Amino acid sequence: MQLVISVNITIRGLDERVFKRFKAKAVEEGMKLGEAVTQAMEMWIRQRSVKPKASLLDIKPFNWGEGTEKVSVEIDQILYGGRS
Repeated sequence: MQLVISVNITIRGLDERVFKRFKAKAVEEGMKLGEAVTQAMEMWIRQRSVKPKASLLDIKPFNWGEGTEKVSVEIDQILYGGRS
């Protein structure tokens, strides 16, 4: 059994055009405005809670120190063999 608490609130600062479009879409979907707002808030919270995935592009190059200038070439030779 789910407990539902009804809350009447006033929201200031809404963009009237966006609100009218939102309300029209809720009616089109056969939803009560409160249901649509609750769903939108839940989606917004979930979206903000998702951590961005790490990307290899986020890794910044760094200096391995003197004598390591050709390490990538040496690794390529070990992995892929010498040049023909």
